[in-house]
Amino acid sequence: MTRAQAAKRVRADKRSAADWDKGITIIHRGRVYPDGRVVRYQQDPILAGVTTARKVNVLGGQLDLDRVEKVIHPRYLSLLERERLHDLRRSGASMRQIAAELGRAPSTVSRELRRNAASSSGYLPHTAHRASVRRRLRPRQPKLIANPELQTYVQARLQQKWSPQQISRRLGKDFDMVPSMQVSTETIYQAIYVHARGTLQRDLAGHLRRGRAVRKPRRDPHQRRPRFIDPITPITMRPRVVETRTSPGHWEGDLIIGANGKSAIATLVERSSRYVMLAHLGDDRTAESVRDSLITTMSPLPAALRGTLTWDQGAEMAEHRAFASATNIEVYFCDPGSPWQRGSNENTNGLLRQYFPRSSDLRVHDVNALRSVADELNARPRAALGWDTPAERLSALLDAS
Repeated sequence: MTRAQAAKRVRADKRSAADWDKGITIIHRGRVYPDGRVVRYQQDPILAGVTTARKVNVLGGQLDLDRVEKVIHPRYLSLLERERLHDLRRSGASMRQIAAELGRAPSTVSRELRRNAASSSGYLPHTAHRASVRRRLRPRQPKLIANPELQTYVQARLQQKWSPQQISRRLGKDFDMVPSMQVSTETIYQAIYVHARGTLQRDLAGHLRRGRAVRKPRRDPHQRRPRFIDPITPITMRPRVVETRTSPGHWEGDLIIGANGKSAIATLVERSSRYVMLAHLGDDRTAESVRDSLITTMSPLPAALRGTLTWDQGAEMAEHRAFASATNIEVYFCDPGSPWQRGSNENTNGLLRQYFPRSSDLRVHDVNALRSVADELNARPRAALGWDTPAERLSALLDAS
């Protein structure tokens, strides 16, 4: 059954059915994925009510506890090192002995005890750590607030639709000998978008080329969520026999996309014979639709033709584990940006563009039309096959095996 049919049979909603199908467990305010990842939902601050900030007392005031607990760089003494320093100091160890134990310079230990020791209680590691974090803040007035002349210059150029980079570079030419009139591109962007400081007029953001009211967030590419929930099997782990093209049953697949990206067809090519099969998708190329269409297309194949399937790392194959379980065909993924690793499929997609031009709507082709195109292509002699047709070569391979 399709997922929608199964959900209807057990009277479940679409979201729950999708979660169950993917092996996702629902927990309080979060979800647990099959690979062990736990995703917590962020609570709406309106629903959560007023929450108090996590503050700690420091010599001379208070400090945000989140800032205290954040690890900046190994060159700063950590809280564990400060606790160790405190214990060694109480045991009577000298500064050089403490430095050797911590792997730090003696001057670092001496400076730490001189700067962060409380006068009444001596050296306390937690108090010292908080004092160090607070000293590291070094708050200062933004340059565009401290220099009204510079602020006027920047605002005037922004109103003339100059970009922050153009303003920054021009300042370097007009005031090359005046450091106070120099400002970086990033400083101008922060003055525009960080409205709490009130550095520049808020409506100046409308003069930028993109005209955004808020800055577009950028994520660390190393912290992005993986494209696939289930771990993928790379092409390097594919059986060596696939490379020889001597045994049938090893396929390459991809999608061809129609006009404006609103329609698609899944294409399958058998590596040894170049035999082509087409899977109907219409206007729905989600991972679930691709999975169901490939299962419908490849399930009738005999066991001898169910070996492997090689695909690129497109999100449409996120349901590869469910497809492999249903068809007994192992799925292997190419390296990123390596279309030559499934060259037969790339070549066949070029031939198929004769039937399905890039500017056409692929939704008009039903299952019967796709089967007719595949039959016509499989009856066309190919130079790579010694001018045999894919249908003839596949039949000969099946007879031989």
